[in-house]
Amino acid sequence: QVQLVESGGGLVQAGGSLRLSCAASGNINSINVMAWYRQAPGMQREFVAGVVSGKSIKYADSVAGRFTVSRDSAKNTLYLQMNSLKPEDTAVYYCKFVRASWGHEYWGQGTQVTVSS
Repeated sequence: QVQLVESGGGLVQAGGSLRLSCAASGNINSINVMAWYRQAPGMQREFVAGVVSGKSIKYADSVAGRFTVSRDSAKNTLYLQMNSLKPEDTAVYYCKFVRASWGHEYWGQGTQVTVSS
């Protein structure tokens, strides 16, 4: 099992920045996808950014150039640096780890990000 705990959310004005953290514990061997998703009220959960096999980094078009995903392997932590935040970035942000070879997916509990105009 893998446990994921997000932190760093909060209320920020448009144009501001936040850094989210996702701390992982448990058996994280063979985890090959680490990603951030978000879900706004009344909307489906959507992909934000992710790291595949420790190398390939992908971003949703809506956040490319503003958000940066990174990982600290020594701390078993995934980060999401969010700059130039917009009101439409308001959502609950979740991290997701995947062990693709076994079809295992793990989700954190989410952290609320609210961007005021």
